[in-house]
Amino acid sequence: MKKVMPFLCVLALAACGQPDVPVPSALATVDELTADPVRLKELREQCKLDRAKLGDGLCNRVAEATRKRFYGDGTVPYTPPKEPPKF
Repeated sequence: MKKVMPFLCVLALAACGQPDVPVPSALATVDELTADPVRLKELREQCKLDRAKLGDGLCNRVAEATRKRFYGDGTVPYTPPKEPPKF
């Protein structure tokens, strides 16, 4: 019995290790979403259909990633035309 208890303790501690799983979509960062347009599109559709299920945090990151993809890094200044438009 004395030899079995340490073995069971070691076995229990070994079983408590965290599994190697991919990052779930709930933990996706804005940069990861910006880099993966297919995943971003899927998550945008899911946020439109069921925002309560996905949560506000994820949907807000999806919206920010969409904004970043559309506007880019924001360093391009607006340059109006040299001649005003004729109406």
